[in-house]
Amino acid sequence: MTIEKPDAGNLGAGSEAAVPRMLDRLDRIKVLKSSDMLAGKLQEQILSGAYPPGSSLPTERELVSATGLSRGSIREGLRILETQGLVNTRAGRYGGAVVSQPSDALLANHISVFTRGRSISLRSLVEVRQALAPMIAYLAALNRTEDDMAELRRVSAVLESTASSDLNQFLEENANWHTALAAASHNELLFALAASIFPLMIEASRIENFASEEVRGLAVRAHRRILQAIEGGDAETARRRAERDVQAYGSHLEAALSAAQDRSGVSDAAE
Repeated sequence: MTIEKPDAGNLGAGSEAAVPRMLDRLDRIKVLKSSDMLAGKLQEQILSGAYPPGSSLPTERELVSATGLSRGSIREGLRILETQGLVNTRAGRYGGAVVSQPSDALLANHISVFTRGRSISLRSLVEVRQALAPMIAYLAALNRTEDDMAELRRVSAVLESTASSDLNQFLEENANWHTALAAASHNELLFALAASIFPLMIEASRIENFASEEVRGLAVRAHRRILQAIEGGDAETARRRAERDVQAYGSHLEAALSAAQDRSGVSDAAE
């Protein structure tokens, strides 16, 4: 029996043609740093409940012994968890990493950085508020407690007293009112999202000719009507009134932005 030898020329050509096709199926391989891998494993254990809030993670020495990683990698991994809000680290003889829960402030900071870093438009922020506010009012009417109502009444009184006098305090109290309303919804995620947006909306409200005394008076009356619906437990009415409130806010803001752009155009033309 005769065995034919492969043609070297054809083999070479076939291999060269096959190489690109094989490479097309490969993706770039990313190798994680040891500190990232450690942070990922510890994160999973924390989120699964193996280490509940308030419990201590193993010491650096124990982690070095268990993983074989350097002390520097261990510390970097713990720093990653700290930036995620999952641990607090304490220095000293009795220090170490203690498991914590991510705070509302941490989320607010991330959203602020994201918003500013991406140059998210003011109109987009208003649209987010328009999406959140009606549902918050709806849930507040269903879930509010007497303590929630007491806080809303307190903030409402301060808000009304500053509507015609102190603009800066009014803007801050207006944000406090919405924060109290979000707290009354008793939905932690909605509260955290809303509270993250409010500081950005305060800055937006400082646009010239926006938060006029007339607009502030309209806001006070709208809040009073929303509060009445929530106090009566009328969720659907609270939702509708909140929806009208944020739509009016958006319309006033749009008008102020257009006026500011017109003034800028006139100024540019004059130059």
